[in-house]
Amino acid sequence: MQHWEHSSYEPSLPITEKSNPITRDIDRANPDEIVQLLKKCDAEIFDRTTHLDSMYQKLNSCSMAQTMVEISRRVEVILKDPENSLIVLSGCGTSGRVAFLLATSLNRWLAALHQKQIYSYIIAGGDKALLTSQEAPEDNPSLGALMLDKASTGKKHVLFIGISCGLSAPFVAGQLHFCLNNLDVFTPVLIGFNPVHMARTEPMQDFPFNFKEIAEKMSEMQKHQKAFVLNPAVGPEAITGSSRMKGGTATKAMLETVLLAGHEAVYSNEAVTADNVLASVRMNEKIYEITYSQTDKLAALLQKAGVSLRGKGHVYYLGWQTLGIIGIIDASECIPTYGAAFEDIRGFISKGFSEMNNKEGDLSSVGPHFAVAHTDFVNAILPSLSDNDMVIFLFSVEDDLNEVSELVERVGQNTSNLHALIHDLEGHHVPKSVSGMFMTALNITWPSSLNKHSLVLMKQHWELSTKLCLNAISTGAHILKGKVYRNYMIDLRVTNSKLFRRAIRMLQRFTNSTQTQCETALLRSIYDVEELTDEISSADVTQHTLMANQKDRVVPTALVMLQSGCTLAEAKSHLDAHPVIRDAVAACLRFS
Repeated sequence: MQHWEHSSYEPSLPITEKSNPITRDIDRANPDEIVQLLKKCDAEIFDRTTHLDSMYQKLNSCSMAQTMVEISRRVEVILKDPENSLIVLSGCGTSGRVAFLLATSLNRWLAALHQKQIYSYIIAGGDKALLTSQEAPEDNPSLGALMLDKASTGKKHVLFIGISCGLSAPFVAGQLHFCLNNLDVFTPVLIGFNPVHMARTEPMQDFPFNFKEIAEKMSEMQKHQKAFVLNPAVGPEAITGSSRMKGGTATKAMLETVLLAGHEAVYSNEAVTADNVLASVRMNEKIYEITYSQTDKLAALLQKAGVSLRGKGHVYYLGWQTLGIIGIIDASECIPTYGAAFEDIRGFISKGFSEMNNKEGDLSSVGPHFAVAHTDFVNAILPSLSDNDMVIFLFSVEDDLNEVSELVERVGQNTSNLHALIHDLEGHHVPKSVSGMFMTALNITWPSSLNKHSLVLMKQHWELSTKLCLNAISTGAHILKGKVYRNYMIDLRVTNSKLFRRAIRMLQRFTNSTQTQCETALLRSIYDVEELTDEISSADVTQHTLMANQKDRVVPTALVMLQSGCTLAEAKSHLDAHPVIRDAVAACLRFS
């Protein structure tokens, strides 16, 4: 049994908020060690060990496989009546981005087969949230319900899949509640990674229920096959609470398993079985194994990215097709997770929004965050690019290799810091003339046994593999930059109520201070004052998070004040001098 599975381990926290014992000292690890620790954490997604005294169901368990079969059968029903039916995938942050990626990819595939596109996605905050953090809408259950109602107008059958890794997002809770009140049309599915009894109990804005009550109602309706909860335990995240990592990976793997099993059943005219579903889960495990067989090159890329970020340089992902989208998603998640600047890590896709297939179309006029085409990179970034900046190309043997070579040559005129993540097929490789253009080329060759179904499946393998690699690179680079304290993302942006509470819990954990002392220090840091006014003390959490969203290093500043008893000004000056937070705390203690 894993250490975190014991009922005595961090008992007050749900799995998704627990710290992972494996990575306790990841902030002091070197690049090779970081990759090994992340590999060990990701292995927990596919853990097959079952213990009678464990209260957790794993992804490979019979009960989870059976739930996946039932959901696949609902997909099959919808595919047989495409005119009147719809499958809606919805979530906030990473979960919404995975929903977008799957809905658009599967619609593209259906279009290529000259069939009706039946997938739709919803992301809290709209398409802007695909590239930037839009935390406020996540706290609004009524908005979630409203967007779902609008998306499904006129449909007779809707399979709604709401994703909330922690069983906590009010936006998704509002949608599930709406489905439960309209079961004649909707079949709701909840995907997450905590048991129902660990779902969030905090009251929601203008809403009569909490998330746990809705999850319990879903479980109740599952007995009558009217709703489904798919919530395997995949273990705590490598960086505590960072559900973009295992949460995002497991969501993608499970949804592809369920949805493609439904498609397969329609085309083959054979019923979905638990064996089909478990074979697909094992295929995803194989992708994990093949990807992490490249630990040396992955560690080299991670180390280079760390050098760039520490030297005030940047990391740029230049991708083709959906690999470009994976790059954009990974880059966008670093801002809220690590308090990173928007310029630190950025992703670009060859043809920009025309290739993204997002609902709201071209957003490039909204602002610089939304300039995501390769031409945007060439025009805005390339002229000032230097060897301090790292560029990682993301492509496969199926992409236009002439286009790839031309861009590499062009970028190579300004920097030699060029690297690539390349997907090859057995017997069909990217020529040496292309792969030899890079300082580091991480080539992954996919066996033909994994490719026997279709190119759509192969692309999903490449996407998952690329996600694992980029998550490791960007996480490792921020660890090397000093953005992680033990295995906590201490420099997170406190932009919604969930993150406000998480910040206070972290401060309590590291300083042994009371909840009130931690909240006071956090508010002093947010409002940049030595003493709190009555007006600040009486403001609600929404007001605090709106203010915090405009500030840098809010949590580290509060931590240093609490650890050493120094003033706000002293804490800030020590953080200026010591970007690695453990060093800043030590310096402050020496100073005091």
